[in-house]
Amino acid sequence: MPHSGILPHAHTPLLDDTLNSAVDYKGRPARRCSSGRWRSACFIIGVEVAERFAFYGIESNLINYLTGRLGQSMATAAQNVNTWFGTANMLPLLGAFAADSYVGRYPTIVIASLLYILGLGLLTVSAVLPSFNPSHCRTDKEISSCSPPMLQVILFFFALYLAAVGQGGHKPCVQAFGADQFDGQNPEESKAKSSFFNWWYFCMNGGILISSSILSYIQDSLNWGLGFGIPCTAMVFVAAIKNWHTTDSSLTDEEVACGTRPRQCSHKFKFLNKALLAPDSSKEDGKVCSVSDVEEAKSVLRLFPIWASCLVFAILIAQPPTFFTKQGVTMDRSFGSGFKVPAASLQCFISFSILLFVPIYDRILVPIARVLTRKPSGITMLQRIGTGMFLSIIAMVFAALVEVQRLKTAEQYGLVDMPNATIPMAVWWLIPQYVIFGVAQVFTMVGLQEFFYDEVPNELRSVGLSLYLSIFGVGSFLSSFLISVINKTTGGDGQTSWFNDNLNQAHLDYFYWLLAGLSTVGFFTYLYSARSYIYNSTSTA
Repeated sequence: MPHSGILPHAHTPLLDDTLNSAVDYKGRPARRCSSGRWRSACFIIGVEVAERFAFYGIESNLINYLTGRLGQSMATAAQNVNTWFGTANMLPLLGAFAADSYVGRYPTIVIASLLYILGLGLLTVSAVLPSFNPSHCRTDKEISSCSPPMLQVILFFFALYLAAVGQGGHKPCVQAFGADQFDGQNPEESKAKSSFFNWWYFCMNGGILISSSILSYIQDSLNWGLGFGIPCTAMVFVAAIKNWHTTDSSLTDEEVACGTRPRQCSHKFKFLNKALLAPDSSKEDGKVCSVSDVEEAKSVLRLFPIWASCLVFAILIAQPPTFFTKQGVTMDRSFGSGFKVPAASLQCFISFSILLFVPIYDRILVPIARVLTRKPSGITMLQRIGTGMFLSIIAMVFAALVEVQRLKTAEQYGLVDMPNATIPMAVWWLIPQYVIFGVAQVFTMVGLQEFFYDEVPNELRSVGLSLYLSIFGVGSFLSSFLISVINKTTGGDGQTSWFNDNLNQAHLDYFYWLLAGLSTVGFFTYLYSARSYIYNSTSTA
């Protein structure tokens, strides 16, 4: 048979083909053999590790800075931490909108990184300048309270929220960039994309682990200026990287114009189809929505029940860097001879459990599940999310039981009226609640990332990931609201608040039981929403 009869691609590797709808970092049509996939994704993951190291260098020990250097009460400090964390997770909505609609992902990342560095730099300045040291302190019933100059407080919070603005533009764009390196229409790359979210979260928590363990020690034992300066240096490293050898998988203008991917109106949210109808004058002015515009709006609206039912889980996630940390401060943190474990470092057990469990999940559990369910991802994204939500309820039950025991120990040893005394109860009692939270996050957090990436159109993937982040933003605001209401309700008329500055007189155990109950209700609400959800036709779930 003559060679001309052989198909042109017969001897061409399957992955050595051009993706017409994607371009590489030089603007050329992307080829599978030389663009995207794990080589580019690993580079982007490295950037995320540095960014998370910087972010958690602030967040993990922030409550101790507020109650110590800034002299705030525990309830006020917890509200401020939750409000800042909530804002930091809501701002990605604006960053993603700007990136997907106007600026583009790469310019957004560059601008956001510069704002991030400026915020971290000013944060370091607020802690380093001698004139910003607390002007005077008072001691009342063994509780030390400092009143820093107002200029320090203003500069500190300005820098803190400027860093949050930078994070808001950086976070959704970088993760969408990474996931875009895999072609969801290719079976092998579709499996790889599912693994990408696992390893993204794995490596991200490597950065968090280093930050929680090392930076917390530096901040508590050495110097807050150095503790804030190191994260700033990490972000300078991120911003210094000039070339992004990545693939932009968004559709080209020609592809959209030629209508190679026509869309039909779906049957859900039919009232939105009226946006396609308009007077002739509107058509001339170009004010009529296209089918694509309407379907994009529908794709976001259909996610709302899942988004809303995960809010209670987000409230639980807000507890480790706040009340879990303050619990640890009161307990016996001695390790060996003369070394005291920083309370904020206990958060490293969340990261450690994630680092341990992600490979088990990705390399053992998923292959087994694939055989049983014949699904590329093993279990569906919604099943994965629900599993983590159930585990988070167990974590809160453990937290409540440990707090009950801590209060009993304080009473037995006559330490109820001694807030700065060390409770003769090892801080390691807190480890189970941290570890269970870590395993829960492997299921729920990674599942939510993949879900909100896959279930929106290609053009809105940064927005989809920002919607995932906004769950934790709203959850932090709700946590702050709960603390405020409960503090005023239980602390009125001279009564002892659940969040009394003296934790030995407070009732965090009641708060934890309340959260366990709310999360149980939220879990069943989620199950109802998940059962009625219909996946996107292009989803691999």
